[in-house]
Amino acid sequence: PTLTYLSEKIGIPLSHIYGVGTFYSTFSLEPRGRNIISVCLGTACHVRGAEKVWGKIQEILNIGDGETTEDMRFTLESVRCVGCCSLGPVIRVNEDTYGRLTLDQVENIFEEYK
Repeated sequence: PTLTYLSEKIGIPLSHIYGVGTFYSTFSLEPRGRNIISVCLGTACHVRGAEKVWGKIQEILNIGDGETTEDMRFTLESVRCVGCCSLGPVIRVNEDTYGRLTLDQVENIFEEYK
């Protein structure tokens, strides 16, 4: 309904608005959490244990890729590279980057974002 309303108000076809909204990762058609967690699963992070970090985060938050916690605090997404290959495994929470992560460190990170 919102996209249809927008389309009618500004005179741009709904298909164009939908195309932009789904093409750019900055936009989302689903509600997202206050904090966006991006877990790098690129090659450099993968060989340094990113899959274990990814699994631990899913376990802690009880959500999967592209999902948001019920309290709308966190949205979890996998990405292929955040540009910090020498720091792998790496996650980003909003604009904050955490590298050389161990499973023990992962548990403490989310306390900062309550």
